This record gives sequence, structure tokens and C-alpha cells, in this order.
Amino acid sequence: MVCFRLAPVPGSGLLLLCLVLGAVSSYALELNLTDSENATCLYAKWQMNFTIRYETTDKHNKTVTISDLGPATYSGSSCGDDQNGPKIAVQFGSGFSWTVNFTEEKSFYSIDSISFSYNTNDNTTFPDAKEKGVFTVSDHVAFRVPLNDIFRCNSLLTLGKNDVVQHYWDVHVQAFVQNGTVSTKEFLCDKDKTLTTVLPIVPTTVPSPTTTPSPKEKPEVGSYSVVNSNGTCLLATMGLQLNITHDKVASVININPNTTNFTGSCHPQTALLRLSSSSIKYLDFVFAVKNENRFYLKEVNVSMYLVNGSVFSIANNNLSYWDAPLGSSYMCNKEQTVSVSGAFQINTFDLRVQPFNVMEGKYSTAQECSLDDDTILIPIIVGAGLSGLIIVIVIAYLIGRRKSYAGYQTL
Repeated sequence: MVCFRLAPVPGSGLLLLCLVLGAVSSYALELNLTDSENATCLYAKWQMNFTIRYETTDKHNKTVTISDLGPATYSGSSCGDDQNGPKIAVQFGSGFSWTVNFTEEKSFYSIDSISFSYNTNDNTTFPDAKEKGVFTVSDHVAFRVPLNDIFRCNSLLTLGKNDVVQHYWDVHVQAFVQNGTVSTKEFLCDKDKTLTTVLPIVPTTVPSPTTTPSPKEKPEVGSYSVVNSNGTCLLATMGLQLNITHDKVASVININPNTTNFTGSCHPQTALLRLSSSSIKYLDFVFAVKNENRFYLKEVNVSMYLVNGSVFSIANNNLSYWDAPLGSSYMCNKEQTVSVSGAFQINTFDLRVQPFNVMEGKYSTAQECSLDDDTILIPIIVGAGLSGLIIVIVIAYLIGRRKSYAGYQTL
């Protein structure tokens, strides 16, 4: 038996379905797999999407994002036996399937491998695909988790291989559940550990480095976009300068858009732009909708190789930058700083972004940042002038008053 709990619609109750390999229509999935004695053996809750790049018949590259999985079946999911470990198997859409395998070793279990298959014969999803057929990508992830712990990763996890980028977030999974009871003890992924232990105590200012970075010229402005099945869904134009403090040494790095790859995904409430290069494993900009009528930059994640060969990684999912109404873009031509942590800031130049409601692949009317609004200088200048005039008048009045009451002089 397989039980699925669907995320509730606001205002409604929680819906729990217990099916024999039934179907659900939500891509926020929650699985409670039980054995022959009706005891839970595997529990999983997660969200995921897939970005696939393929070549068209006119030799152009096109990218589609599979985010709404639609009706799904779970044929092949199992608790495991003496020969094989537990497995989650999901089939959805037209020829899509996803499988994750678990293994056990002594006092640990591992999320061992993840496979994803897609069928380019589906002309609706892959219009004008040059190569037709079923393609499969497999990754070994090797997350080792103590037995009787539940693995948790609320942060964005990304796997990329052979033109396919897989995104996972809000992941909670426990294989080899003991005594039919899902554990309350969590084993966190590295990104969640960073957010839990580092970000709350990050200083508000960058520590004084032992060396001062040499001044950097203004970075080149790059143009980035994300495309899904409905066309362009995210636009970004910006020059990016990274400020890093690592082991008390500060460095400044300009991103070269000509050598930078980009991908991403779009959802009704969130959107992702990911940049990568030979030195940057990933630089993620995650946007979110708030109050149902505005968007903002909510999260930045970075992992990159430094000159000394070490890896620098920072994540912050509690930001609030680049706020603008939905249906518009956000623009800031002046230099602006996004403070991700005390050790990592991003300077932006000639910035313009629109992560939602892009029409015909073009920016909508922009909301300008306060730094670009020169009209605010006029009342400041006028106010300063009037304040200065008032001060002069008051001083002159006081001086004149003192002279008037100096007293009578003897004749």
C-alpha cells in the first residue's frame, strides 16, 4: 500500500489518500510507503523540477522546464528486501519517470542514486526535437544518513548532467524506518547546516581583512534569461562583482558574462536564475512572490573555487532585495550591494530583472530604485538651503538681541 498526503489548498483541510499505486496531481509530493504488515518502511516528502536542453531540427538549442508533474503513478516503489534496497519510482506526464534508490551499510543508509528519464517523442513538450527517443540521466549522490534519522534539506539541491538540470527542495526522507515510526531526529544537508549555524551569527559588517583587495574596474554587463514551455519566463541584465572574505583575505571578482553559463526555472511563486562557470559551481538568485502582488530577491546561494583551490560556499534564504510589483521589472543603474553574509556581498551595476509575468520575451515597465531617482535630490537641496537660512537668521537675531540688552553706559 502507498499513502500520499497532498498539500492543502488554502482554506481547505489536509487530504490524505491511501492507494495501491494510485495517482496524485500535485508536484509537492509526500509518500508514506508501508510494508505487508501495514507499518511504514519509507517516508518521503519533496518538491522537484527538471530543466532540459535539447537541439531542434533547425540546429538551435531550446530549454524546457518540467515543473508541474501532473498525474503521477508510483509503480515500482518498494520497501526493499534481502536482495534490493528501498526504492521510490514515479511516472508522470508523457514518458517521464524518476527513480531514487537507497542502500544500507552498518549504521547508515544512503541516498545512493537518482535516475530521470524523458521522451522527446512528446512533440508538445519537445517541439521540433532533432533526436527522438527516451533519454536517461543517472547521478550518484551518496548522502549518508544515520539509521533512524530523517534526512532534511529545505535548501535548493541541484544535479546537472547531459543537458538536464534537476532541482530539489523541501526534502524530507527516511529509508529503513524503524518500528514503523518516522524519526523526529533530523540529519541536515550541508546547505541547511550553513543556514542554521552560520547565518544567524553573521556580523552586519565585513571583518577587517589582513590584506586589502586591489580596486576592480566596473564589470561587464550580461544578459540572462530562463525559458520554459510557455516561452521566456525570467529576464535579467546586470554587471556582477563578487566581494569575498575568506580566511581574513578579501578578494573582488568580476563575472565575465561571455564565459558564464546560465539556466533556471520558473514557478507560480518562485523563480530561479543559476549562473556557473569554470570557477563558479553555482551562483543562484531565487525570487519569490509576496502578498500576491509583488516580487523580491529572497535567496542567494553560491559555491565557487578560490585561487588557493579551496571551495567557498554561502547560502542565505532570508533576503529582501529588488522589490517591485508583479507585472513590472526592477531596475537600478547605480551600483547596488546585496549583502548575503558578512563574508560575501554582490555589487550590481546596470541592473534590471523581471522574474515573473514576462510578456513576449520583453521587460515590462520598470520600477526604479531610490538610488536612480534623482528627483529626490531636489527636496533635499531645498530643505538644506532653507535650514541653513533659518540658522543664519536665528544666529543674527541672537547677536542683535545681545547687543540690545548690553545695559546703559555711564555718561
